[in-house]
Amino acid sequence: MAYTDNISRLSRLTAILLKLQSGSVASVHALAEQFEVSTRTIYRDLQALEQAGVPLTVNDGHGYQLLEGYTIPPVMFTEAEANALILAEKMIEKTEDASLIEAFQSATDKVRAVLKNSQKEKVKLLADRIIIGKNWNFSRT
Repeated sequence: MAYTDNISRLSRLTAILLKLQSGSVASVHALAEQFEVSTRTIYRDLQALEQAGVPLTVNDGHGYQLLEGYTIPPVMFTEAEANALILAEKMIEKTEDASLIEAFQSATDKVRAVLKNSQKEKVKLLADRIIIGKNWNFSRT
């Protein structure tokens, strides 16, 4: 198996695990279509996850899901990804939708929690420097 094959399999396993952690029930056929691989490959991937200690359950024949309460360690973000999320947070703050603002701030707090200290400082600096004004021109062109 080539190096790139190992990387693509690792990426696929990670993506499957993240999808399952989101609470989704994932069917083998849907996963195979999403990742453009055979159902047999997806079955091997699910078996590899189980062998790695990930507790998978079958949901009434609809697909696979994680055992309730199981979580994986937090995802690490690159500096560019964190910056993009901080910019999005600033934009969402201007929507004046309290529930959306609260939900997004909660999400970005979780992002900040997993950043390295050096990244946290850079993200804070960026957040302090971003100012997004209101667009008072409501006409559409």
